[in-house]
Amino acid sequence: VQLQASGGGLVQPGGSLTLSCAFSGFTLDYYAIGWFRQAPGKEREGVACFHSLGGDTYYTDSVKGRFTIARDTTRNTVTLQMNRLNFEDTAIYYCAADDNPSGNYYWRWRDLKNYDYWGRGTLVTVSS
Repeated sequence: VQLQASGGGLVQPGGSLTLSCAFSGFTLDYYAIGWFRQAPGKEREGVACFHSLGGDTYYTDSVKGRFTIARDTTRNTVTLQMNRLNFEDTAIYYCAADDNPSGNYYWRWRDLKNYDYWGRGTLVTVSS
């Protein structure tokens, strides 16, 4: 499984960015793609997750209503649309894949240990 994240950049507070995670190599249409971020001096945290079974999505509370995760099946990508960005959203964003996302993923998606594959990060800077 390979992942490639892109789309980061510099944006003003209140602005928008769309991150993309291009993926390949899954043998089954059964996987979860998560977006994580790591701000300077902080631990990596889960931001959002897409589960291929049923298209379930999960978000951390701080981004609910502002971020949207979605899959583009025509291009094998999972996007993270980020609106109303604020300074606290500044971080390196990573996409990761779990190729066996079993169990109640509502409780499991945030755990980094569930993800066996990670892409390189893309930097999002929110600054005026």
